[in-house]
Amino acid sequence: MVIVYQDNLTAYMRIILFLILTFSSVLTFSQASKQLINGDMVIDGNKRSFLTYIPATDKAGKMPLVISLHGGFASPKGMFHLADFRPMADRDKFIVVCPASKHIWHDGADLHGIDDVKFIDQLITYIVKTYNADPDRVYVTGISNGGFMTARLACQLNQRIAAVAIVAASLDVGEGYDLQRPMPALYIHGTTDPIVAYNGGKLFGRRVFSHQDIISKWVELDKCEKEPIVTDIPDTARDGTSILKEEYRNPENGLKVISYSVVNGGHTWPGGWQYLPQFIVGKTTRNLNACEVIWDFFKPYKLSH
Repeated sequence: MVIVYQDNLTAYMRIILFLILTFSSVLTFSQASKQLINGDMVIDGNKRSFLTYIPATDKAGKMPLVISLHGGFASPKGMFHLADFRPMADRDKFIVVCPASKHIWHDGADLHGIDDVKFIDQLITYIVKTYNADPDRVYVTGISNGGFMTARLACQLNQRIAAVAIVAASLDVGEGYDLQRPMPALYIHGTTDPIVAYNGGKLFGRRVFSHQDIISKWVELDKCEKEPIVTDIPDTARDGTSILKEEYRNPENGLKVISYSVVNGGHTWPGGWQYLPQFIVGKTTRNLNACEVIWDFFKPYKLSH
């Protein structure tokens, strides 16, 4: 399966959207930046940068690592603001890293000379060696273009990543990167996402899988039971959204595939900030905290699971 970034807007509107998102991220992030450690490395002659958050701890031992990938034309600072795992990291003691793409992630797009898989691979090695992260507890999540990149990493770095969580993204129908081993996976997608269509369809000459088709493929890969445990999360926030959670389990090895369909939700991070008006990206649900559910999903899994 080829993994590509997708978008149902025109190319012009897409560029405008991401430029606005980048600008907004910079303006609204100043209060948290002092807590972050700047880092960089050179990959094939290209300087690559990243931000790292290390929680205070008086305990010895290795800490899990969560890598959080921003959307296209966004930034690591913006991602820390949109998807803030730091309260969970402080509580449960894990490292958070937000790397920077070269404008967009090489998730299947034609970006000559940019090897984002190699970048993330070497980034994992660096964080493990420098900050004593646990190599068996490395997790990756991302939104939009970062979500597509997360799916690619699940395929191509499957021996280094214990679990993935993907928000507002899908997969391209066609040949390409194969999922080579069972892996826990969580997907969150708004049913009215105006950028990455929940129901899939044609895009840039390709066809993209629907949310349900992607879930079905993961269920098959992980040999989970076909009938999910279904939970309806009501609109307690009264924001016009609700959540349908479907949990598929493999009773033999404990692997799970979890789907969160955000009814009336947009191209947004649940519980995050409404980074653009609803008429551009759709609604942000307040009935779910994506950071909390993603970390709760990640933490039982190890590569040796």
